[in-house]
Amino acid sequence: MIEIKEISGEKALKEFIKFPERLYKDCPQWVPSMMSDELRTLGDSNPALEFCQKAYYLAYDETGRIVGRVAAIINHKANELWNEKTVRFGWIDFIDDRRVSSALIEKVSRWGRERGCNRIKGPLGFTDMDKEGLLVEGFEHLAPFTVIYNYPYYAEHLEAMGFTKDADWTQKMVDIPDTLPEIFKMTDMIESRFKIRVVKDMPMKELRRRYGMALFHVCNDSFKELYEFTPLSDRQIDDYLDTYCALLSTDFVALAVNEQDKAIGFAFTVPSLSKAFQKAKGRLFPLGFIHLFRALRKNDTIEALMIGVLPEYQGTGAHLLLFKHIHENCIKYGIRTMLANPQLENNAKVQTVFEGIYETHEFMRRRSYVMDI
Repeated sequence: MIEIKEISGEKALKEFIKFPERLYKDCPQWVPSMMSDELRTLGDSNPALEFCQKAYYLAYDETGRIVGRVAAIINHKANELWNEKTVRFGWIDFIDDRRVSSALIEKVSRWGRERGCNRIKGPLGFTDMDKEGLLVEGFEHLAPFTVIYNYPYYAEHLEAMGFTKDADWTQKMVDIPDTLPEIFKMTDMIESRFKIRVVKDMPMKELRRRYGMALFHVCNDSFKELYEFTPLSDRQIDDYLDTYCALLSTDFVALAVNEQDKAIGFAFTVPSLSKAFQKAKGRLFPLGFIHLFRALRKNDTIEALMIGVLPEYQGTGAHLLLFKHIHENCIKYGIRTMLANPQLENNAKVQTVFEGIYETHEFMRRRSYVMDI
């Protein structure tokens, strides 16, 4: 018999967060999340709770052992924007036992129905800034630290319950040559014609102060038509700036502004922290921060967290200015590979953004599933 219990309190929340450590202890591709990050996202101080409801569940077997977990989330802002009555499931992990996965999904479905929902969808988080999309291809690769990794049987369980594909994201591996591509010779003309430039030689603290809020408003404007996107509030933006600025370096952050000094495009990249997170075992202390510091200082791989350009500047070649700035620093620091964050399969603009510039290879695919309830 499988028992599903709703959890509350920090002690139980830590058990919820730690469950995957046991499930994936022998999986070399899995990368743990930082406990501190998970506590902040899943705790009651998350700014997304201004428009989201949540419940967290653990599954127990007959011996009292934890065998699964799931988060139930209703994003009321997204439901209003997309004219849906959807409950999301996220942070889902379970042993290879269909009694467990079925019990977890049924609990989320029932919780959603009690609150007026008629569909269940996921894996999704509170917002697009959270990890989303079940891994369906690329299990052999070390996971980027910003995405979900799961065993292949997860998809089999969901599809057996009646879930179908709602959206796919692909992830590309981008080869970074040790010389600048010829196409970057166009950047002087782009700067002159469209009166845009990349901000350079500005400390991250000053960059955040002057442009931080504006950068995420560019994100809101450039991503607003994308799958299940909900605009970030100023409180959420402050929270994400606090989270990410400690990891970001202006060498790997490109910000484009127009002649009025208004932010019109950005690219956030960071040295890959996957191996560092594995060594740290999801803990900053007592020694985890040392592994992160070393990875930020010396690496041959970066991860592209987000790339966005305001709609009115798309098609100007602004992305070439962003890529050139980052590529120059990749050469400087010996970076040879960039791993792109998930890109929606049907988003033609982002799927072709590297064409004519770099050689790319698809190395992961992930999926959001949906089912009527």
